[in-house]
Amino acid sequence: MGADNMLRNDTMSKKVRNLLLVLLVLLPTVALSGPSGQALAFTCAGCHGTDGSSVGPSSPSIAAMDPDVFIDAMQAYKRDQRNSTIMNRIAKGYSDEQIKAMAWFFAKQELRLYTQKTDQQLVSLGEKLHTSHCEKCHEEGGRPGDSGTLAGQWMPYLDYSMQDFIDGRRPYPRKMKRKVDAAIEEQGEQAMPALIHYYGSQH
Repeated sequence: MGADNMLRNDTMSKKVRNLLLVLLVLLPTVALSGPSGQALAFTCAGCHGTDGSSVGPSSPSIAAMDPDVFIDAMQAYKRDQRNSTIMNRIAKGYSDEQIKAMAWFFAKQELRLYTQKTDQQLVSLGEKLHTSHCEKCHEEGGRPGDSGTLAGQWMPYLDYSMQDFIDGRRPYPRKMKRKVDAAIEEQGEQAMPALIHYYGSQH
């Protein structure tokens, strides 16, 4: 029995040593990988919701967002190329790899849209303007895609975002300025409210 116990103890000691060696090899890899995209995304929950579906009128929903759109936006904030009250400071706290991890986490989340109070006449006009000027880039009524998300976004957020473009505080992407100018030329001061009410009606 004594010999059997010694053999058993020796076998257990070898297993423990092997396990410790494996842990020592893996620990640096775990440490270097850092927090997951989900863990990093918790810091966004206060404004953008726990899964990226915002519940507040001044913050956009970022669930189901194209990862490249998310990354481009965060990099623009980091470089002070995009107007914001706080996002510039927040974005500078993340590395490029952490931003990528968050981008892919939010891309996999389901976008939840909320009913907003809209004016039906403006919605109808906005739908026509969208079809004429915006649908080629913002397909399916502005659903999530490689040009961002418009459908279902909070209307106050859409309003001040458009004002940033129009007032020059935020650079227009690609062909957007020409499209916006054409919509305003067609419907004057009603163009932007109509588009905002149309996108706000999508849920």
